[in-house]
Amino acid sequence: MAIHAHKKGNESNDGLQQRFKRQVQKTGLMKLLRSRKTLKKKPNTRLVRNSALKREEYRAINRKKQFYSNM
Repeated sequence: MAIHAHKKGNESNDGLQQRFKRQVQKTGLMKLLRSRKTLKKKPNTRLVRNSALKREEYRAINRKKQFYSNM
């Protein structure tokens, strides 16, 4: 994935640099490289299951709060 920025007419070096920076940001290349910088372990099944149960509990509480405002 090569990104090129050539000077247009009498464009200043700062303008060229800013245009190149915008092109890099639009591709999302830096975001991808930063995420790859560190190794992230996949969560094990027990952790996934526990987080899903907690999420369901929070949703149930919020549903009750929605209908009963004095809780």
